[in-house]
Amino acid sequence: MDFENSISFLLAKVSVAHRNMLQKAVSEVGLHSGQVFVLFELWKTDGQRQIDLADRLNLAPPTVNKILGGLLDGDFVTRAKYEDDARSTRIFLTAKGNDVRERLETQWAELEAETVEGLTDTETLMLRQLLGKLLGQ
Repeated sequence: MDFENSISFLLAKVSVAHRNMLQKAVSEVGLHSGQVFVLFELWKTDGQRQIDLADRLNLAPPTVNKILGGLLDGDFVTRAKYEDDARSTRIFLTAKGNDVRERLETQWAELEAETVEGLTDTETLMLRQLLGKLLGQ
């Protein structure tokens, strides 16, 4: 088998390259690539429980806890105990977490344009559909 031309190999290489591009883009606003997805979820619905963020992001709770640690240290979010369950916490955006949204959305749009640069509109649509299928959407 020609591993270097297999879909799995090519997809892994593209994933690494894209993650590097993402990291470069978000580091300009003081974030790490994984933190962006937590912010996206909180911008949709602020005050989510930590366990719900883990479920929505399809990440293990300890992974989300580590990501939140960086966001807490950077003052992008704050944590508060859930009123009905002392073991559960809710995560809320701070002013800084809300203020970074516009800049991050601009960075994301630039990343999107760079990602599909050289593709036709039809190829971009097909790529989006194929990636959605691979994700089970």
